[in-house]
Amino acid sequence: MDPQMIMERVMLLIPLVLSLTVHEFAHAWSAWRLGDDTAAMQGRLTLNPVVHIDPIGTLLLPLLGIPFGWAKPVPVNPARFRREVNMSTGMMITALAGPLSNLLLAIASAVSYGLTLRWAPQTLEANPGLQQFLFTAMVMNVGLAVFNMLPIPPLDGSRVVEKLMPYRMRGFWEQVVQFSPFLLIAFIVLGRRFLVGPIGYIQSLLGDLIMGIGLS
Repeated sequence: MDPQMIMERVMLLIPLVLSLTVHEFAHAWSAWRLGDDTAAMQGRLTLNPVVHIDPIGTLLLPLLGIPFGWAKPVPVNPARFRREVNMSTGMMITALAGPLSNLLLAIASAVSYGLTLRWAPQTLEANPGLQQFLFTAMVMNVGLAVFNMLPIPPLDGSRVVEKLMPYRMRGFWEQVVQFSPFLLIAFIVLGRRFLVGPIGYIQSLLGDLIMGIGLS
């Protein structure tokens, strides 16, 4: 394999590992705040990427150039939530914490890019790796946030659907859950173009944020 290609994939792997680590930590932290210490007892309430890495989803697929990845899912036991926390509401909150953390990372990357562009533009010129890292982190986290909000189990968006869905539709939803692995694969193969619009819109907003900070 071309050494340049290897370097490019490693440069993509670094922000991916960091992004997935924060995503899973956000799940564990929100569950812990709601009273469930399952993830904490298993050592998952940490920003150490080693405990969150899935050898295939986090390392192998990105290094092979496949634009898709995942980390080891954080265990959440809704029965351990505090008494005043409704279990379905708690599951929705813990699910939303993951995509929200990615959105915050995307904003932080954009702000860092804008501040560096404004106060130390020579740093970006002298360190193209830093420029690529901040841009990749921004783009990647937007994609992770939007993708994980899809209402397809086991993605985080499905937890929101479960909470908001009327009771009369539960039977239909259970049938959807049975076929969710096939639905997810089908969407990845055939439906990714439907994410272009929302991802592009958020990225354009962050691009305006970078320019607003960097050129003000």
